[in-house]
Parts: sequence; structure tokens; C-alpha cells
Amino acid sequence: MRTSLLLLSMALAVSGFSQTNQLEAVANPSAPGSLQPNWSVTPDGGALLSWVEPAKDGSLTLRYAVRHGAAWSEPRTVAANRHFFRHPAEVPEVMQLNDKQWMAHWVEMPNEANEAEFVNVSSSTDGVHWTAPVMAHKDRSQVQHGLASMVADAQGEVSVLWLETPKGEDGPGYLMRTRLDATGKEVSEERLDPDVCDCCPTAVARTAKGVLVAYRSRTPQDIRDIAILRLENGKWTPSKVIHADNWHINACPTNAAAVSAKGDKVAVAWYTGAQNNPRVQIAFSSDSGATFGKTVQVSTGHAFGYTSVALDDDGGALVSWLEDGPKETRILTRTVSAAGVVGPVVQVAEAGRSALGYPRVFHSASGSFIAWGGGRAGAKVQTAQLKK
Repeated sequence: MRTSLLLLSMALAVSGFSQTNQLEAVANPSAPGSLQPNWSVTPDGGALLSWVEPAKDGSLTLRYAVRHGAAWSEPRTVAANRHFFRHPAEVPEVMQLNDKQWMAHWVEMPNEANEAEFVNVSSSTDGVHWTAPVMAHKDRSQVQHGLASMVADAQGEVSVLWLETPKGEDGPGYLMRTRLDATGKEVSEERLDPDVCDCCPTAVARTAKGVLVAYRSRTPQDIRDIAILRLENGKWTPSKVIHADNWHINACPTNAAAVSAKGDKVAVAWYTGAQNNPRVQIAFSSDSGATFGKTVQVSTGHAFGYTSVALDDDGGALVSWLEDGPKETRILTRTVSAAGVVGPVVQVAEAGRSALGYPRVFHSASGSFIAWGGGRAGAKVQTAQLKK
């Protein structure tokens, strides 16, 4: 993979972003050929990076490592010799919930001939020894189950959000939720929306009031805008579109929203192609997603989406996305204050779209990071830190 990591500094002139930031390459323990990076925060503020990598025999393995300060832990294996679906949007996730509760999910495609996909989960009490993978859904038919995301609640239960397409491309697509207990055993399964854009990833976060799910909705007229659902006091609120972009598309864009939450503060960033203006936007909420402020455009040129967002310590957000460049596709980031003031754009890398994967930004007590790329001969997952 030919990429250019630009060690740029950006002077941000808005309150809360007044210091100079530098993007610095960070080595990580993933192996050559690794792909599908993802982040989660550990209970002590560490940065947990997960990825899929090839073994010596050519099989695929889900692994992770945790970064504290400038040091990475020893990489650990969650699941080996599995049929991981290697689409950039089908990203596995590994989470540490407490000292004795770990959870992971991923999507498998056992037989590429029929394109059937299945969401799998595994749990651990120490992060080293993992249970045998099990499907996260009751339906075992040869259709697509995927585009999953995961979140834990205050009681230690885990929700896995995923999409099911019982009739394939003929629709409709269901937004589903599976509840798991601390051991990874299924507690219940429910359908949250009976007709959604069935190839666009789900995104989920926990707010001060409960769980918030962001996804691409679909109307009978094929308007596909970003909607949210909130689980508060044990009940789901009605589906609500964050902003009426009115994107009419009779196709599947494989492009949706990203969400980040801290307490009552929520940021949702998303891609839309409405009005023939492919762009990335963001909106903030200060009441756990009950209401959102004005929509702010983040991208500056012809965006391709694959958006990621992470709230920072000041209530603003760091956003990343893919955008067309003069020669190749670029990974761009910029900060946006809670008031909607955007900072300068920083280019992270430039390459062919397939080489960049689905970039992911992350923020915790360990700092702000971004991961991307991998999956090609001689290449691997790349990581960088945004430092003040």
C-alpha cells in the first residue's frame, strides 16, 4: 500500500481547540496483511485496538492489543481459523467491560457462493481465554445478517445491533437487537425497525439515559436518511430522522453514520449524497439524543463517506472521512466544536480506496488515535496519534 502519512500541525482558533495538534505515526503490533481495525476504550482508559490478520496457514484470526501510555500489551487472540467477512464495513469489535467481562462480535461468510452472512459473538473472563463462538441471532437461514455494532449497559448486559435481509435484495431489511448476558448467552431478540437501508452499518453508543442507535432509514419512496432510536427506562422511543437530507437513492450506498457519546453529550456524523452533493455532516446533542442542534458540513470536497467520530474532553468531536483527492482517495480529519465551529482539515493518508479500508478515530484518557488500511500484500493496519 502506498500511503503518505502527513505529520502536519494545525492551529485551531476556537475555544477548546486552541492548542497545536500534531499527527504522529504510531507503531502497532498487528501483523503484515492485517485489516479491519477498530477501537474501544478499556475501563482504565486504555486504547484497545482490534484487527483481523492472516495466520501462517492462510487462515484468519481476530486479535487485539491494549495501549497504555506509549506501550502496547502483548497481542491476544479472540478467535482463530474463522470465515471472517472481509468487507471494510463489516468490522469486528472487541470490548473490555470490566475486570472479568470481555465481549467480541464479528461477521462470517462461510460460503462465498451464496453470500449468506452470520453475526458471531464470543466472551471472556480474562481477555485471554474466549468461549467458542456462537451466532448472535436465532435465524439460521442462508441470508445476510451483519453490519453489527455493540454496546454494554450499566447492568453489564450487552446489546448487539445488526441487520437482517430475509428476502435478500428484494427487501425489506430489518434492524435487529440481541441482548446478551455477561457470559455471552442470548437473553432476548427483537426487531426495532421493519424496513431500513439494509447494507448500511449500524452505530450505537451509551448515553447518560440509555442506548442510542443510529442507522440509515428507508421510506417507501426510497428516501434514505439517518435516523436514531433511543432506549430509555426500558422503552424504545419512536424512530426519528436527525436531519431531513432527503437523499433519494434506489440502491445501497454501504455508508451510514458514526456516533459517540459521553454522558448527555452525543455527536452523530454521517454521509449523504443528497442534492448531488456527496458530503459528510455532523450534529450534536446535549440531552442524550432527545434533540440535536444545527447540522454542520465537515467535508470540503467530493466525499466518499466511511465516517468515524469521537467526542473529546471539551464536548467537541474529532471526525474522519474519505474524500476524493487530486490523484487518489484521501483520509481526512478535522475537529468540530460543540458550537459547530470547524477546525482546519488534516490529511492522514492517501491511496487507492481499497487500500484505506474503513478508518476509525478514537479518544480516551490514552489520547486521540486513528487506524486505517491493511489487507494487501506487504501492508498492514496503520495507526497514528493526534497529539497536543
